[in-house]
Amino acid sequence: MQVKNSLLLLTALTAGSAVARLHGHERRHAHHQEKRDVGDVVYATINGVVESWVNEWSGEAATTTSVSVDLPTPVAVEATTSVASSVEATATALSSSGSVSADWTSTPADGQFSRKGFGGQTASGGSGIFFKGNVGNPWGSNIIEVAAEEASQYKHVAQFKGSNSEPWTIVFWNKIGPDGGLNGWYGNSALTLNLGAGEVKYVAFDDDSQGGWAAAKGSEVPKDAFGGWAATWGEFDFASTINNGWSGWDVSAIQAQAANMEVQGMKICDHLGQGCSSIARNAASIINAYVKSLAAVDSIGGNKQSGPVRLTVEIDFE
Repeated sequence: MQVKNSLLLLTALTAGSAVARLHGHERRHAHHQEKRDVGDVVYATINGVVESWVNEWSGEAATTTSVSVDLPTPVAVEATTSVASSVEATATALSSSGSVSADWTSTPADGQFSRKGFGGQTASGGSGIFFKGNVGNPWGSNIIEVAAEEASQYKHVAQFKGSNSEPWTIVFWNKIGPDGGLNGWYGNSALTLNLGAGEVKYVAFDDDSQGGWAAAKGSEVPKDAFGGWAATWGEFDFASTINNGWSGWDVSAIQAQAANMEVQGMKICDHLGQGCSSIARNAASIINAYVKSLAAVDSIGGNKQSGPVRLTVEIDFE
């Protein structure tokens, strides 16, 4: 979608589509008082019914005095699926990608994080759904693949674990597109990962980056009729300046469901296994994640108050 296509944007905003959903994601992280705290309500769709429970995780690392928390058990729900495909970009994998680094979750002892590979940082501006954070200069250079042995040197890192049986493709974008419009997910790609069966790769994100990724089996990620990435999404907001440094993430099937396409499985947690958001393959279970019926609901997904973020992303989650 281009900026000139304002009618499509207006339609999306009023129809509860995935475009409006991303705006909801930004709204969720745009106001400090709207973050999900201990005691807030978490939503999930179970057997087609929106259920809720009280959040008992603060977003901070557990200590030796922490207690265990019983989480709701995923329950199967029905979903229709179909398959479509179209994608434009590919990327060259790092030679060391695919290896698993046991210490990728650590951070530099001196607190100085690497910027190797990142482009320039762009100034933030705007407000609400049109807030623009750091999109990289050139555009997309705020999202980079890094080698396993270098991942710990970056501030915000996600580890992507591929399907055990088939190759997958993941496309990443900024919420704000290269032309400055609210259209970053319409065919744009800041980075494309090709994950072989069982492969593991690492992606680093610069401060104040907002956007998402879409993952699909094979060599292409499908698009909807308007050119938007139409697979299951992971959404992110790292060290948001509009929200005093908070970070947040979630899984969303809204775009795929709105296009009547396949809902792929995906699970995102922090490296301690907390703050999880997941949708199982074919939407068999939805836990703390977005589906079409929850597009207008805030406070879904994981978050962290400040500092470095380490996420694990399981592709083809069942």
